Amino acid sequence: MPPPLIQLKDIALTFGGTPLLSGVELSVSTAERVCLIGRNGSGKSTLLKIAAGLVEPDSGSRFVQPGATIRYLPQEPDFGAHKTTLAYVEAGLNPGDDHYQARYLIEQLGLSGDEDPAHVSGGEARRAALARVLAPAPDILLLDEPTNHLDLTTIEWLEGELESRRCALVIISHDRRFLSNLSRSTAWLDRGQIRQIDRGFSAFEAWRDEVLAEEERDQHKLDRKIVNEEHWLRYGVSGRRKRNVKRLGNLHALRDQRRTYRGATGNASLAAAEADKSGKLVIEAKNIGKSFGDRKIVEGFSIRVQRGDRIGIVGPNGAGKTTLIDMLTGGSPPDSGTIRLGANIEMATLDQHRESLDPKSTLADALTGGGSDHVMIGGKPKHVVSYMKDFLFAQEQMRTPLEVLSGGERGRLMLARSLAKASNLLVLDEPTNDLDLETLDVLEEMLGDYEGTVILISHDRDFLDRVVTSVIAPEGDGRWIEYAGGYTDMLAQRGADLKREAVKVAEEKREARVAAGSPSTGPKRRLNFNEKHALETLPKTMAKLQAEIAKQQRILDDTDLYKKNRKKFDSASDALTKAQKDLQEAEDKWLELEVLREEIEQA
Repeated sequence: MPPPLIQLKDIALTFGGTPLLSGVELSVSTAERVCLIGRNGSGKSTLLKIAAGLVEPDSGSRFVQPGATIRYLPQEPDFGAHKTTLAYVEAGLNPGDDHYQARYLIEQLGLSGDEDPAHVSGGEARRAALARVLAPAPDILLLDEPTNHLDLTTIEWLEGELESRRCALVIISHDRRFLSNLSRSTAWLDRGQIRQIDRGFSAFEAWRDEVLAEEERDQHKLDRKIVNEEHWLRYGVSGRRKRNVKRLGNLHALRDQRRTYRGATGNASLAAAEADKSGKLVIEAKNIGKSFGDRKIVEGFSIRVQRGDRIGIVGPNGAGKTTLIDMLTGGSPPDSGTIRLGANIEMATLDQHRESLDPKSTLADALTGGGSDHVMIGGKPKHVVSYMKDFLFAQEQMRTPLEVLSGGERGRLMLARSLAKASNLLVLDEPTNDLDLETLDVLEEMLGDYEGTVILISHDRDFLDRVVTSVIAPEGDGRWIEYAGGYTDMLAQRGADLKREAVKVAEEKREARVAAGSPSTGPKRRLNFNEKHALETLPKTMAKLQAEIAKQQRILDDTDLYKKNRKKFDSASDALTKAQKDLQEAEDKWLELEVLREEIEQA
C-alpha cells in the first residue's frame, strides 16, 4: 500500500466539557476516495478542518507528506475582500499554476468570473468555491457538503470531474448517489471515534446496522452479567476472602463500563402538524406563463394537483423552479393563464435560504417566536425543550445563538419551524440540505405518512426517487413537462438528462455578456486549458506507448515463452494489447485537436 498523503493519529478534541473526538485515526493515500459519514454534530466538519490544518486538536498528531498540496472546501466559503469570483478563484492558485485553469473552471461551472461575491446566490458561491479548490489540481481534496445548493446538472458535472482526477478525496455529503458513485472506502465517525471499511458508501448502511445490532447484543450480555454478579454479591459470597475481593472488583469494573457507555444517538422524531383535509383538487393551472423581459420562464404550463400527490420540481439553477412553485401556490400571479386553488388549503413552507433566521436570536426564541417557553404545534402548546428533543437538540442548547449552530442543526431547526404549523400542503425548497442520513431517512418516512400534499424542489436524486410520485422538468424556452415517477423514471421517459438546459443557461449568460460589451461580434473559439495541455503532452505519451509496444513485442518474440513461462506470456500479451489500444486513442485525440487548432487559427 502506498504511503499516506495525510495521516491523523490519536486526535482528541473537547468542546464544552464533552469529548467531540477521542483517539480518532484517519489515513488517506494517493488516489484514495473516502466518504466521511456521521450524524450532525458528530464532528465531521471539525475533523476535516483538523485535516486541513485549520483547527488545532487538544492532542494527537497530523502528518502531511512533504510537497503534497491540500485544498479544503468549507460549507460556507469566506470571500474576504475579493471583488470578483474570478479573483477569489485565482487567489487559491499556487505560484506557477496556470491562471487559465481558473477561468476554464469558472466557465465550466456556469459563472462569468465578474460576479460580486457580496451579492452571489448560495449556488453561485458554492460553484466559485469549487472552482477555487479544483483549479490548483491538488493532491488531496477535502470536500464538506460539495453538492449543497448545486443543481442536478452541476452535481453530475462535478461527479465526472472528480472521477477523472487522480487526487485523493475525503467527502462529507448527504447525497447518497453522489457518495455511492465516487467513494471507494467509508470512514464512520460515531461517538467520537472512527470505524472504517474498504468499501464505498453503497455498502455502508447495511454494515452500520450490523455493527449497531452487535453492539446492542453486547450491551444486553453485559447487563445480564451485572445482574448475575449482583445476585452473587447478595446471596453467594463464600469465606474465601481473596477470591471474593477480586470478583467484587470485577463487578465494579462492569458497572463502570456500563456507566461510561455512550449509546448511539437516536433518530429525530419528525411529524407534521396536520390540518383538516383539503379538497380533492389542490391546485389547477391552465396554460400559465411568466416572463422576465424577453426571457420566458414558464410558457403554456398546465397541471392538476390532487390531494396526496408528491411532486418534485427539478432543473438547473436559474431555470425558474422557484418562480413556478410561487405561481402554483398563489404567491405570484402568472402573466397569462389561470390558477385555481382548492378548498381548505393550509400551507406550510420551508425556506431554502433560511433568510428568516436571525443569527443573534436563540434556538428557543426561533421556535417559540420569543417571550414563551411553549411552541404551538397545530394550535396546541408543547414545551420548547420537549419539541427540541424531537429534533435531536439538547436542553442545554435552548439559549444557544443560531449563528453557532452547524449547517445540519440549522436544517433541523427550519424543519421544526415548518412542521409546527398545521398544514395539508407542504412546500419544501431543498429540504435535504445539510441533513445527516439518519434524519433524511426519518424525513422520507414522515413525508410518506403525511396525508396532505407535498410539492418540493430538490437536487437530491436518491431523495426524489424515494419520495415523489411525479417530476416536473424544464424542456427549454419556458416549457415544463410533468413525468410520472421519480428522477430516474423521468430520465428514462425523457431519454436524456438535463445537461442541455444547463449548457443553454450558461450560453445565455455568455451571450448577454458579449452583447453588453460588443453587440456586433461573438466570442472567438479558443482552445481551453485541457485541450492545450493535451496537444503539448500527447506526443510524449504516444512516444512512451510506442516504446512500451516495442518492449512487449520483444518479449513475445521468444517463441518458447508460452511453454517456459505462461504467466509472463499472458502478462506481456495483456500489456501489448492495452498499449496498442491506448496508442490508437491518443493518436485519434491528437489528430482531432490538431484539426481543431488549425480551424481556430484560420478563423
